[in-house]
Amino acid sequence: MFLEKGENNILSSKFPNFVLKAIPAEYGSDRTQQVVEEANYIAIIDGQKSLPWRVFIISDDDRTFVESNLVTLLSEKSKIKDPSWIKPGKVAWDWWNANNIYGVDFKAGINQKTYMYYIDFASENNIEYILLDEGWTKSTTEIYEANPNIDIVELIKYAKSKNVGVLLWVLWKPLNEDTEGLINLYSSWGASGVKVDFMQRNDQYMVNSYEIIAEIAAKYKFLVDYHGAFKPAGIEKIWPNLLTYEGVMGNEQSKWKVSHFPYSKDIYPINPEHNLTIPFIRMAAGAMDFTPGGMNNVNRFDYKWDPSDTSPVGFNSGGQPLSTEDNMHAFNTRPMVLGSRAHQVAMYTVFESPLQMMCDSPTIYKKEQETVNFITQIPTVWDETLVIEGAVSDYIVLARRNGDNWYLGAMTDWKAREFNIDLSFLEENFNYDVQIFKDGVNTDRNAMDYKFEKRNLNSNSKLKISMASGGGFSAIIKKSNVLNY
Repeated sequence: MFLEKGENNILSSKFPNFVLKAIPAEYGSDRTQQVVEEANYIAIIDGQKSLPWRVFIISDDDRTFVESNLVTLLSEKSKIKDPSWIKPGKVAWDWWNANNIYGVDFKAGINQKTYMYYIDFASENNIEYILLDEGWTKSTTEIYEANPNIDIVELIKYAKSKNVGVLLWVLWKPLNEDTEGLINLYSSWGASGVKVDFMQRNDQYMVNSYEIIAEIAAKYKFLVDYHGAFKPAGIEKIWPNLLTYEGVMGNEQSKWKVSHFPYSKDIYPINPEHNLTIPFIRMAAGAMDFTPGGMNNVNRFDYKWDPSDTSPVGFNSGGQPLSTEDNMHAFNTRPMVLGSRAHQVAMYTVFESPLQMMCDSPTIYKKEQETVNFITQIPTVWDETLVIEGAVSDYIVLARRNGDNWYLGAMTDWKAREFNIDLSFLEENFNYDVQIFKDGVNTDRNAMDYKFEKRNLNSNSKLKISMASGGGFSAIIKKSNVLNY
C-alpha cells in the first residue's frame, strides 16, 4: 500500500493493480518493463487468506520512529530453523567507485587482478565480503557465465583463502527466469549470495517473487540483498538470509545530477537534511542499504579564504547567494558526497543494514586507513537501540549495543549543533575505553577534516558532542574493566 498526496494535503491509499501483461521497455529492455495491461483488482487468491497488516506508527516524539521494530514484530516467524550460517558484515563494493583503483602495476577495470585487489583490501581490514556488481557476467542477461576477463571460480577460491565472501550482482529479470538453476550454480562456485537489482514493480507477482527468491536462496544457504527494491515488509523475518533492501535515495544518487527527486528540486538532494530525514521515515520499515562510506566529502558552500570578504555565509563578496552547485559536482567515476567525513562515518551506526557497503575505492581507503580502522570496528547488527536525541530532517543522536559494547552515532543537517549526553545507559561499575571520530576544527573549511581521539569514560560521565554544519560524531565504547573508586 502507498499513500498518495492529494489536494489540501489529504492522503489516500493506493495499491498496485494485478499486472496482466508487461513487455520489455524501449529503453533499458534488459531491466525495465512497461506494464501494458492491468486488472481492476490487486491480487488473485485461492480460498481463504490471511491478509497483511497495514502498519501506522504515530507519535509526538520523533525518536519513536527510529526505535520502532513494529514491522518485524507483526511479521511471521522465521522458516530457517538454524540461521547460524547467516553472516552479516561489511562489503567492499566496486560499482560506486567505478573500479577506480590506481597506484597498481596492472590495468584497472572489471578483471581478475582488480577484484583480487578488492579481496586483498577486504582481507587486510577484516571486511567480510566483496561485491561484484554490474559487468562481472558475460552480459547483463547472459548470467550463467562470467565476463571473459574474470575466472569466477578461481576468484572465489582466492577470496575464500583470504576469508572473504563474494556476493554477485544480477538483474531480477534473468534471475526470475531460472532462480533455482542460477542460485544452485553460483552456490556451486562458492559464492555467498546475490544482490538482485531492478525489480521495477510492486504488484502481487513481484511481491511473491521476493519471497520465492529468498526461500530458494535459503535452501542453498545463500544471502540476498534487494537493490532497486521497495521498502522492507517483513519477508526478511521469515527468510533472515534476506539481509537488506535499498528502497531509498542513497549515496549512489550523488554520482549524477538528480531531476526526479520527489520532495526536492535540488539537483544534489543527497545532503545532510535528506540524510537526517530517512532514518525517521524509510528506516522505520526496516534495513536500509544507503551504501555509506564516501571519502570525498564537501561542504554546502566553499569557505571564504579572502580576509576582505566579510559577506555572510552562503553569499559571495558581491552579495549574491551561493549555490551548492558551486562546490558539489557530479563525477560518476570519482563521486563526491555532501557533508563531513564524520557525517559519513556516523552512518555506519545510525543507518541500520546487516550488510553495509563500503562504497569508495580501496585505493582511497588505503590512504585513509585511520577512517577505515574505525569503520570496520562498527558491527552491522544490534541487540539494543536507544535514540537519545532526534528530530526529523534536523539531527539524531543514538546509541546501539552489540554484546557488552556500545556504539554512538550522531548526525546533523546544515546547522552546527552541540549536545551534552548522559552516559547512564552504560553498565554501572565498569570503565569503558572510548574511541571518538568527530568533526575537526577546520571541517567548516574542508569537510574531510576530522579528529580521532581516545578517552576513558563510565556510566557517570557526560559526553559533549560538537558537530559542524553537515557534520557527525561517532564513538566506539568498549567495556574494559571494573571501575575502581
